[in-house]
Amino acid sequence: MSHSITRRRALQGLALSGAAAFAFTRGELSAQEAVAETLKLKGNIRQSVSYWCFGKIPLDEFADICKKIGLVGIDLLGPDQWETVTSKGLFVTMGNVPGAGIDPGFSSLKEHDRLVECFEAVIPKAAKAGVSNVICLSGNRHGISDEEGFENCFKGIKRILPAAEKHGVKIVLELLNSRVDHRDYLADHTAWAADLVRKIGSENLTLLYDIYHMQIMEGDLIRTIQNNADVIGHYHTGGNPGRNEIDDTQEINYPAVMKAILKTGYKGFVAHEFVPKRDDKIASLRQAVELCDV
Repeated sequence: MSHSITRRRALQGLALSGAAAFAFTRGELSAQEAVAETLKLKGNIRQSVSYWCFGKIPLDEFADICKKIGLVGIDLLGPDQWETVTSKGLFVTMGNVPGAGIDPGFSSLKEHDRLVECFEAVIPKAAKAGVSNVICLSGNRHGISDEEGFENCFKGIKRILPAAEKHGVKIVLELLNSRVDHRDYLADHTAWAADLVRKIGSENLTLLYDIYHMQIMEGDLIRTIQNNADVIGHYHTGGNPGRNEIDDTQEINYPAVMKAILKTGYKGFVAHEFVPKRDDKIASLRQAVELCDV
């Protein structure tokens, strides 16, 4: 696909004046300049977005668009992408660890040495690049009990924390649903993962509370957030059902959830991780930013 076609798709949904739209199609305006209006936000919620949901847009252009609509950073980026984002004055709000995907994970004892090597290679790079969070996944059950998986994750994750503590980087364990998207995933309930974080007892280990995933597994979002605010270090959004836009086409009341998050005293990032269903993908992202700006 040509760069010009990608650029046109990247700007679908942005409110352009007729003159701006005409100038953009002639190549006289950049992606950032083509956005008709910069959002004026309260900024109480520090919002970012997961890049994979918009991955057809070149990252440098996407960063410009994110700045224009009030996002403070971009989520789930690998080390080779960090500088592109930080050079634009944005945060990398969550770093990926190459070689440490959803499965196999810390639930498998035989993977521990390999995973520890992956994390110990990335953590110093993250610290040097100003990336304060890196993601951690439990892996799947593969027939083991929740109790055995808990002990395996405890042993494995504990091994990567000395490096995280030394370099001032947070390890963030993500909660995922095992009913729809990630069958057999171990860390699929807040109580299980929160107990693990508390037992390990390091300030450099927190939870990534994915609102979409936990709506599927548990519901009762606000009460759960309130009861576990001490161990939650990051949030993801997404509309349920479908993981699409977070507006009134789905069942989660995001403004209410954001207000509840604020009441806990949370100062971290909330990253949008929905896959736009509409053609106007950036308009959907812009709408999400406004909905969560409470």
